[in-house]
Amino acid sequence: MQKKSIKINQFQTRKTSLIDSRLVNQQLDLEIYNSGSIVLKIEKLSFTSNNISYGVAGEKLGYWKFFPPLKNKSNEWGCIPAWGFAKVIHSKNENLMIGEKFFGYFPLADILIFDEVNISGNTMIDMSKHRKELPLVYNTYIKVSDNPDDETDNLKALLFPLHVTAFCLCDFLQDVSYYQSEQILILSASSKTAIGLAQGLDEIKGVPDTIGVTSPNNIDFVKDLKSYTHILSYEDLDKISHNKKTVIIDMSGNRKILGSLHNSLKENMIKCITVGMTHWDSETIPKDILSQMMIRERTEFFFAPTHIKKRTKDWGERGFNKKINTFMKARIIQSKNWIKIKEIKGLNNFSSMYDNFTRGTIKPEEGLIITL
Repeated sequence: MQKKSIKINQFQTRKTSLIDSRLVNQQLDLEIYNSGSIVLKIEKLSFTSNNISYGVAGEKLGYWKFFPPLKNKSNEWGCIPAWGFAKVIHSKNENLMIGEKFFGYFPLADILIFDEVNISGNTMIDMSKHRKELPLVYNTYIKVSDNPDDETDNLKALLFPLHVTAFCLCDFLQDVSYYQSEQILILSASSKTAIGLAQGLDEIKGVPDTIGVTSPNNIDFVKDLKSYTHILSYEDLDKISHNKKTVIIDMSGNRKILGSLHNSLKENMIKCITVGMTHWDSETIPKDILSQMMIRERTEFFFAPTHIKKRTKDWGERGFNKKINTFMKARIIQSKNWIKIKEIKGLNNFSSMYDNFTRGTIKPEEGLIITL
């Protein structure tokens, strides 16, 4: 018998202050939804510093638009997206059976309702009005086996979104011949996206030296990966060869560090590509002297969905998927040597851990899985 109503529990953050959060619940009437609607019970979500980046760029890149928050008349709250798995528990769509399981992009919540979906083979696309203008890669859900392999599912939820970006960066850098640089500087080298990038570049012949830059506490962890040519702490940036043509891949979002590097490298700072914001709270004001030293005309933001769209057009969907799956399989095998997965039960327990992410105290080897 189909449900008539359902209770939704949702974790929300204040859009203008990510350190503020709340848990909200609401009973929703399912009879108001149209004949093509479905209800998904979210079973498992991953959370990393990358999710904090979604919040930081929520307005600029539209991440707040994906999942409208409950009880938000003031419009000050938002739902940070996360990757994971969910199962159909209610369906008014003749093409979807109760019990079917999907991998994709979800709110930090236990329930998600789709008004309208498009089904093609093993893919489901959310066609809700508020998502139609958002990147297709985030609106697409992949049907998966209902016989879970917990280890594989956990690694996929944690690493797939990060290493898709890593793959796109590897491909992009190859495509531009590394800007004819002599060294590639990767900031926040202990971040999971940076690790995927370094491991991917390590497989390619003729790549310039990769220099991983990380905090002193993470030096040993990054060294043990054996994926970077050289490793430095943020305190040792003066040891970088300033006479070499350099590409900077910035996962940190720390403008003070970027300004310092741009100033010391000067004309040898060929290109700075900003990707994430692991040091999201280091956003600086215009008066900051080091921030003002950034060479902005040679700095650009890398948005993976744009590159995915380009390569899907170049290679076709099947060709792109083949390449990304090969890359992902290699990264997952390597990740088993360093990642430590921590599972927590429920949004209440996650709420108590959320501060660790905003304070940046999560260890780089930790991967958090929320089961619901």
